[in-house]
Amino acid sequence: MDWLTKMNAAIDYIEDNLTNEIDFNIVCMKAGCSSYNFQRMFSFITDITLAEYIRRRRLTAAALELQNSNQKVIDIAIKYGYDSATSFARAFKALHGLTPSESKQVGARLKAYPKISFQIFIKGDSEMNYRIETKESFNIFGIETIASLTGEKGYLSPAMLWQECQKNGEYERLFKNAGDLPNFVSQNLCKIHGAENYRKTEENTFPYMLCAFVSNNSNTGGYKTIHIPAQTYAIFSSEKFKWGDEFFNILTNMQKRFYSEWLPTANYERADAANFEIYGGTEEYGYIELWFPVIKK
Repeated sequence: MDWLTKMNAAIDYIEDNLTNEIDFNIVCMKAGCSSYNFQRMFSFITDITLAEYIRRRRLTAAALELQNSNQKVIDIAIKYGYDSATSFARAFKALHGLTPSESKQVGARLKAYPKISFQIFIKGDSEMNYRIETKESFNIFGIETIASLTGEKGYLSPAMLWQECQKNGEYERLFKNAGDLPNFVSQNLCKIHGAENYRKTEENTFPYMLCAFVSNNSNTGGYKTIHIPAQTYAIFSSEKFKWGDEFFNILTNMQKRFYSEWLPTANYERADAANFEIYGGTEEYGYIELWFPVIKK
């Protein structure tokens, strides 16, 4: 299958270049999609970032060389992209639980993270509710963060943005300024949603916004406003659930299933355009719609 071939070609490139500089642009070119799409897809399917996967594979390979050769620690450190023996030892111990020197001892217990291989498993344990819709252009406005695709520290993640805005009152302020829902969406929706990948940002980052749809009586003053072009979406809906601890698990499971179960077998590709987390329901019970931009193969 074309999807599997491309994804595994990207992994093969990484594997062939563990001791070289890995160009994320080449990785994504081999996968046949943008850097954002590949890295988000990878993290949802594997539960780790692409950068973390590469780090684990390099430290796994380094551990094997330490145990099976007489090379100096500094030589192996440099070979796998570390500037010094100290930084290598710190990363090595964080992963394996012992120092590079200790790993050379007979009987040393190390961790191995094998090469990933993408495959399709036919589960059929639960259906996926979705529809394909083409929506005309519209505008959104709200509060933005720039998040990291690689897990780099110093960035505010989407989850952290929601938590911060709910604590400091910005969520309530945006809710009051949202105005009425426009007529192209269900009137059973909440007023505040999540938007992602709606504009270009620096490499290995993506924009995320707590947003409201612009309508005739919205108050957009002081907010960032974004124009969303006309787009076809694959829209996935959850069952109703009680707001609370299970919300995050439901959201991430829907994202994972889109990338790992629906997309590989669909006659569509993920477009490099904005995607949305749309929330609906009542104060007690809610549901999630995920709008993924798609194009026919």
